[in-house]
Amino acid sequence: YGCSSPRSQLSTKQSQERALVCSSASPPSSPFSLSLSLSLSPSLPLSYIRAFHLSLRNVRDRELDSRGVHVTGRDEALISAHSRGDYSGDPGGPRVRRASAPEKVSLLSSSFVLKGDATHNQAMVHWTGENSSVILILTKYYHADSNKVLESSLWRSSDYGSTYTKLNLMPGTTIIVTNFYICPTNKKKVILVSSSINERDQMLFISTDEGSSFQRQPVSFTVDTLLFHPSEEDKLLAYSKEAKLYISTDLGHKWTVLQERVTKDRVFWAVTAVDVDPDLVHMEIQDIGGGYLYVTCLIQNCSDKMVTAQFLGKIDHNSLSVQDEYIFVKVTTGNRTKYYVSYRRNEFVQMRFPKYALPKDLQIVSTDENQVFLALQEWYQTDTYNLYQSDPQGVYYSIVLENVRSTKQPEENVLIDILEVRGIKGVFLANQKIDGKVMTLITYNKGRDWEPLAPPTTDMNGKPVSCKQPDCHLHLHLRWADNPYVSGTVHTKDSAPGLIMGAGNLGSQLVEYKEEMYITSDCGKTWRQVFEEEHHILYLDHGGVIVAIKDTSIPLKILKFSTDEGRTWSIHNFTSTSVFVDGLLSEPGDETLVMTVFGHISYRSDWELVKVDFRQSFPRQCTEADYDSWKLTDLQKCIMGQERMYRRRKESSFCIKGKSYTSALTAKPCQCTEKDFACDYGFERAPSLRLEGDRCYPDFWHDPDAPPENCHMGHSYKSSTGYRKVIANVCEGGLNKEQSAKQHSCPLLPPSGLQLGIKGQMLAVAPGDDITFIVHQEQGDTTSTRYQVDLMDGVRAIYENLTVTDEPIQHRYEKPGVYRVNVKAENSAGHDQATLYIQVTAPLQDVHLEVVPIAGRNQEVNLTAIVLPTEANLTVFYWWIGDNLQPKLTLENSLITRFSEEGEVPVTVQASNGRSMVQDSKTVIVYDHFQVIPLSFSHNLDRFNPNIPEWRRDVGQVVTKILAKLTGVPQDSLVTMVKPGLPTTADLYVLPQESTPVKRSVFVDKRVPTIKQVLSENNVSFIVRGGLRVLVTLADNITEHELQNCDRKNYKNHGSLLRPEESSLTHPWLRFRKLPGRNVYAQMHNEKEQEMTSPVNHSEDTQNIIQGEEFIDDDLDSQTLGNPGGRSKFSYPRLTSHY
Repeated sequence: YGCSSPRSQLSTKQSQERALVCSSASPPSSPFSLSLSLSLSPSLPLSYIRAFHLSLRNVRDRELDSRGVHVTGRDEALISAHSRGDYSGDPGGPRVRRASAPEKVSLLSSSFVLKGDATHNQAMVHWTGENSSVILILTKYYHADSNKVLESSLWRSSDYGSTYTKLNLMPGTTIIVTNFYICPTNKKKVILVSSSINERDQMLFISTDEGSSFQRQPVSFTVDTLLFHPSEEDKLLAYSKEAKLYISTDLGHKWTVLQERVTKDRVFWAVTAVDVDPDLVHMEIQDIGGGYLYVTCLIQNCSDKMVTAQFLGKIDHNSLSVQDEYIFVKVTTGNRTKYYVSYRRNEFVQMRFPKYALPKDLQIVSTDENQVFLALQEWYQTDTYNLYQSDPQGVYYSIVLENVRSTKQPEENVLIDILEVRGIKGVFLANQKIDGKVMTLITYNKGRDWEPLAPPTTDMNGKPVSCKQPDCHLHLHLRWADNPYVSGTVHTKDSAPGLIMGAGNLGSQLVEYKEEMYITSDCGKTWRQVFEEEHHILYLDHGGVIVAIKDTSIPLKILKFSTDEGRTWSIHNFTSTSVFVDGLLSEPGDETLVMTVFGHISYRSDWELVKVDFRQSFPRQCTEADYDSWKLTDLQKCIMGQERMYRRRKESSFCIKGKSYTSALTAKPCQCTEKDFACDYGFERAPSLRLEGDRCYPDFWHDPDAPPENCHMGHSYKSSTGYRKVIANVCEGGLNKEQSAKQHSCPLLPPSGLQLGIKGQMLAVAPGDDITFIVHQEQGDTTSTRYQVDLMDGVRAIYENLTVTDEPIQHRYEKPGVYRVNVKAENSAGHDQATLYIQVTAPLQDVHLEVVPIAGRNQEVNLTAIVLPTEANLTVFYWWIGDNLQPKLTLENSLITRFSEEGEVPVTVQASNGRSMVQDSKTVIVYDHFQVIPLSFSHNLDRFNPNIPEWRRDVGQVVTKILAKLTGVPQDSLVTMVKPGLPTTADLYVLPQESTPVKRSVFVDKRVPTIKQVLSENNVSFIVRGGLRVLVTLADNITEHELQNCDRKNYKNHGSLLRPEESSLTHPWLRFRKLPGRNVYAQMHNEKEQEMTSPVNHSEDTQNIIQGEEFIDDDLDSQTLGNPGGRSKFSYPRLTSHY
């Protein structure tokens, strides 16, 4: 059990030595809303969070300081009366006696205060083991905001809790102990997880003598949890906060990394008698691609090459569970979730529920007695689950109870109102919720039949109750406790069969705020009321002593106990000063008679522990003469197919049952009756048809005579009669509801439901990747079926018996493309086929966004994405423009858009091909008007043009700097954009001046003639490698008209193209190329034409020149030349830049 575990984890085989820490992020909303109801043995070594009381203590302290005792209600008055020595029990309760009277029972109590730990708000208490007098207590100050333990103290008692000693692990050094673990097979071995105060040094403290001495062991990682081997005491696993798993074979002295990227709490040791090798470890790990796998390995070698994937394909995160003979995983694809089970480590099989259950969630209740008992939330349910039971293999499930109430807890934990009654196998309690009403039901045959609880005939004062069946019943709360050191609301014990004690109410339904206490000693046949309010319960000496302390938010100093199964109760003053009870603890083992009450007087006080010893109260050990035999004859003669007789202590005997006590006397099988058979898979009982008899009817989707999936020619099968014997039922002879099943020969069935997939479920792979194809056939014979596989790259193969041998089809595609893989299954009865499309594409390396840096408002702009490698196929492009969070999606690598507002507009493109995603961003500056001057370069530059964005950007920057220095035009008013492709050309953007008048008709921009004059006189040049001069000039045949303003009325900006929208003027100088992977439309003599050119190719020598050195020399002369304000011609010196 764990305080944060789902309530449905009811297996009684859970370890009782696991030390967990439970925490609450926020206190209860009111002092009376805190519900402590964990159905656990108080001896469990679980952490109690004192923080549950933090919000309550300030109020209590103020009341205690001013009045001495907080008195509210009748029960407080009883406590006050008892403290004066005149209390004799609850008013009107004739069966309650005072322990101080001359009775047989006299208890010994002793208190001890843990001095100096008043600020600590958490405590872990652990009784080390049976026949041991050692108790360890770890108190901690946990700081919720930082999620850290800031202080800790470790206390040890060796006299059953009479006195405690504070241990100093490292004298002179402050050590923070965060947790401790005790070996389940040798309680003398204890390991503390600790660190220095600054968390710089991580260490373990190891003890082999129950904490009498410790040896310090530094570790190089931060321990999150430890997991002892179930049978070998020196082997343990450590899970680190870095998600790594470590192994130690010498009790934590040396550690080795076992695996990385391991899922927390999804690590399991080998199960004895099920796993072949005890050194096997089951774990859930994350692969490199981010998916999760179920793998196993041996602790001697768990490298990536040595791990074994036990489930073919990826599983859902946090879904691996290893319980006894069963292993469970979950796989979600699309909106459908499938659950798989492996029985005794055989291959995984899909768990079969009713066809249209469509499960939303699944919680394992238990895996005891060779059967899976689970709760399934179906598609139509929100706050309820349906209970199902399986066949021995855990594959086929039949419903046993619908609409069991559930509650969602923090951290996605689900609590389900189902409780296994310990002591008598096959008995369960459940709360069913129908139409908003919650009713408690009990079953004595593991869910085959359910019935309500019979109400008592009188109340606790002996007065008749008005609750009569069938309109009124007893209902119990089936809650777990938030605090693991107090009991839940229902209490049962293996060594006390038939004894059930719980909190609830009488009526037509369960009422949340009513928590009266009821008890039965005959497993639910008759009930008695014992208290009017909920109490925490502790069973001692196999239920021979029942201790009760009221569940209240006020301080107490009395406890009640009974030695006759709750018929009479005695009162004991366990402390002289009232304390807030934080928890109860007893020595491990059913025979214990020593218990510890721990709590605090006030919020500012230290922890106080009170030892209560019942051993002196009983004068002797019980003998056979002190017992009577009893059986549940009147209730139900046979339970789970046998008549059992039990031993029970006589009311007149006052003795200790002791360690040798066993409750069971004899058991003999009964003859089988109809109640020993449940409905088979695909069948269910219909309440609306009960008048026709208690029969199992087939569901509409189920064909009882259909052969099972594993039925092969030459074999036979039995059709279902609709019934199967309840698992673990041992009845013999009598009625056999399975006997009438018909024997059939397995027919030759045509293959159907053929499915084709690949391991890992990745349908997009890279060239050269190894692919494992998986073929699955839902129905039809497989032994005589041929499977023809066509991999669509010239490879064909024929397989026999493919799905039975699970032979993998492995292949590797060398060339990119889309391959349609086809599998055809055929036998003499028919055929089926399946198809799968595989995308083989190299991962994208990069993407470059090509867009003009300057654009006109409301003019068309071409956005183009250049993807590398250029042969990448099946690429999807996502375009984000401006602040719009909704991208535009295209299969083409270009997009035409418009910008409606002036200013800077960010543009981002993402390219994805299923295997990778790359991104590039640019900023476009939008103006209402600007001017563009087309430029050309001397042809010798083409030899050095690698056609990459960085090169074009650097050339554009050097041209802009030269022009700014020659003309005196501010550099931030000029932008040179070199166009992709060959021959090398560019556009010079002349941006509007800040002082430009609003009325453009009277404004003449004198910068353009100046720039044009500089370019026409061949004054602009730069040097490339080898001293080669490159000349920058105006584009050929450019006219004055072509240099007019490019405003939003007359021109469209289409990439780097300016074309008139309303004029018939032709532009022979405008010519664009379509680069590989691009769509750019050209305008030639008023006709749209697409022209395709090859990629730019360069010789090896040229490439070496291009890539060898820095391209641009930015050390230009800062001299200002020219007269930007006039149009007079000047003689400009030639200015060059080395390239």
